[in-house]
Amino acid sequence: MQGELLIMFTDRRIERHQLPYYLRVFNSVTDKPVGFLGNVSADGLMLISQLPMMVGMDFQLRLKVPTRDGGQQVIDFSACCVWCHEDATPLHYDAGFTLRRAPAEFGQLVLALQQYFSFQPLPASA
Repeated sequence: MQGELLIMFTDRRIERHQLPYYLRVFNSVTDKPVGFLGNVSADGLMLISQLPMMVGMDFQLRLKVPTRDGGQQVIDFSACCVWCHEDATPLHYDAGFTLRRAPAEFGQLVLALQQYFSFQPLPASA
């Protein structure tokens, strides 16, 4: 059984999708960059940073999401750091955050990313 599981995880059949660039995360008070978005869900996010984040602290964060017209949409939100550890990349840290307060635009971003990176069934051809 354990050998079968190992094969399942090492025999990749679906290509991974990578973002063409990383979405920067900023401190919404100072507008200074604090890291990059590693992953995101409706309940939280993972931040990749060059500095460790203080666990148990609330942070005021900002995303600047590019728009189709070349501008950017600013999404400010509050999140609490629940864990932090060294990343596989030297001198980088991964930190997990749970959302405290986020506008509807944050949920829309999560939904848009889920749709972008999911496999949608194609309509049957005639």
